[in-house]
Amino acid sequence: MATESKQPQIAVSEAIHLLQTFRGLDLTRTIGQIEKSLKGVGSEGYSAVLGTTGAKREILRAAGLVKQVAAQIDVVVHTLGILLCLPHILRPGEVIEYVSLGAGNTKRRFDLETNQRIAEFKFIRWQGGSESIRQNSLFKDFYGLAEQETQKERFLYVLGTEHGKKFFEGGRDLSSVLSHSVKLRKQFTEKLGDRYGTVRDYYLPRKGLVVIQDVSSFVPELVAAAAEAVKAEEE
Repeated sequence: MATESKQPQIAVSEAIHLLQTFRGLDLTRTIGQIEKSLKGVGSEGYSAVLGTTGAKREILRAAGLVKQVAAQIDVVVHTLGILLCLPHILRPGEVIEYVSLGAGNTKRRFDLETNQRIAEFKFIRWQGGSESIRQNSLFKDFYGLAEQETQKERFLYVLGTEHGKKFFEGGRDLSSVLSHSVKLRKQFTEKLGDRYGTVRDYYLPRKGLVVIQDVSSFVPELVAAAAEAVKAEEE
């Protein structure tokens, strides 16, 4: 029985270099040029033309590797963001009871719980326009903090408060926010029924329960990276 040949491992740095080489200065332009070069090409001449496009199997493999690594970027950002914020947040005498560094679903109720506070961290890069997915996520964390039965302080740490404040004080239909999570909608309805029509209706009575704090100054690298990404998209 023939065994499958193993391909040599490829480093992430090499994979990125291969992708940058294929991409050129502008991926859209590169793809457009390839599309033009293939117009009118038949099966007999396809291989020759393909060779001029730079499309190689090692580049496809590199793309697969980078995609796999990129899928874990949110976890890396969440982990490092929290770790670098903690020295600025913790007070003298405050003790960590647990910290949940992995982004997404975990068995921990919050990202951080100490003997003095419960907290969630949202390192969201607001992009303007439709932000419904980010808003839904932000509301979920606020709701979890606001409805928790505790005497501890509650904090929601974010990168900039402008977009979050606009969302919480705005008139977005609450049913729209809750529709994206069956579990959250069930919890919300069982506890509060349908007495609130908009996000603002729910938020204003609980505004004083949760401190929404900007941690941009604690993680300026994330702010700078977001600004660079916006600039790159505009160019």
